[in-house]
Amino acid sequence: MKGTNRMKKNECFPMTADRLGADLEGICIHEGMPVFVPGLLPGEGAGIKIVKAEKRYAFGRMESKPDPVSPDRRTPDCASYPRCGGCTGRHMSYEATLAAKRQQVEDCFRRIAGIETEVPPVLGMDSPYGYRNKTSLPAGGTAEQPVLGFYAPRSHAVIPAETCPNAMPPANDLAEAFLGWMKQFHVEPYHEETRRGLIRHLVIRVNRKGESMVTVAANGSTLPHQQELTDALVKLGTVSLWLNENRAATNVILSDRFHLIYGRETFTGTLFDLQFELSPASFFQVNPVQTEKLYQTAVDFAQLKPADLLCDVYCGAGTITLTMARHCREAIGIEIVEAAVENAKRNAVLNGISNVSFRAGKAEELLPQMVAGGLRPDVICVDPPRKGLDPAVIHAMAQAGPDRIVYVSCNPATLARDAGLLRDEGYLVRKVQPVDMFCWTSGVETVCLLSRDS
Repeated sequence: MKGTNRMKKNECFPMTADRLGADLEGICIHEGMPVFVPGLLPGEGAGIKIVKAEKRYAFGRMESKPDPVSPDRRTPDCASYPRCGGCTGRHMSYEATLAAKRQQVEDCFRRIAGIETEVPPVLGMDSPYGYRNKTSLPAGGTAEQPVLGFYAPRSHAVIPAETCPNAMPPANDLAEAFLGWMKQFHVEPYHEETRRGLIRHLVIRVNRKGESMVTVAANGSTLPHQQELTDALVKLGTVSLWLNENRAATNVILSDRFHLIYGRETFTGTLFDLQFELSPASFFQVNPVQTEKLYQTAVDFAQLKPADLLCDVYCGAGTITLTMARHCREAIGIEIVEAAVENAKRNAVLNGISNVSFRAGKAEELLPQMVAGGLRPDVICVDPPRKGLDPAVIHAMAQAGPDRIVYVSCNPATLARDAGLLRDEGYLVRKVQPVDMFCWTSGVETVCLLSRDS
């Protein structure tokens, strides 16, 4: 019977990939059942070993080289790929990753919401390398042989990575200097099993001027040979060095206990001609070049007029709010994280933007209250987390009756779901534009414009 599991773990079958899945893995159909195979490209065949078999699908592993070889296949440019788990598409051409992301967005709208909409090519990077302004490296190994790297997929095993081609300079040089300090002074990495050791993570933030803010997450309140570490990092452009004291037995990288070791408490990130003051815990989009494309698309879709009122929901530190505020009469931001709201207020002052205000609260509670109190924005912009919009937010947006809704999404599946719910409230998808924020990964950001069905 089609869809019945005939496969068992460790069995091998010849298979051919038909298409790519949501994580850029090959999808093979074997006797009517999908088998997900990382690294296999559409049109390629290989011997596939079943590593996990479920009732309706299975996961496989390539046991032979692909034959035939897809014209989209290329030699990965990273020695840690694919073991480190940071990327899923370095075995294919950049153009092929963009095509797969466009297809993913189109498929989600059709499959989840029954919406047929034209999805244009993804806005990619001219040079998709060295784009991440934030790099988080877990520590592993021993005091004699420490390593920095990334966690293997679905694991906390640290895969050493001497350099990351996605990291914005000088992050790789900073990581090398930090590892040299650990080796020279035999500073012990933290071990989750025993909860012994000191260094848990190294978090590096870099701005476009080449300055860096470095945060050392440690299982303690002090660092040995602190001056030697400071000297090594300052030579490479570090203007702010922090110790984050994290003794908790959790997977959370940073606690709320920060100690300034050297330099400034904040440093500055830029988008367009705006400046944003960043602390170690601040959220800031990791790819500034593509963030400008993303936000410019959102501004274009919003079609703001000088007399318009904008409401920006899930506004974070106000990056979208402040970008859009210069195109309208007034902008209001809503954000649950109070520290981010304080950042947003400071960023407004820093940039001399006075037609903005920010409110702290849960969107699903605050927006309905504000709409009940008479809030009637001309445009609503939302940029929710991966889980998408709460139904209460969708209903409040419809009650507010804006002319246009601009939805910025990091998850095409929840975007499509919410577009279907907004359609039920009278708002139709007018256009979408995917943007490649996380090159060589499966992640895709999408801007969607909705307006009332007239």
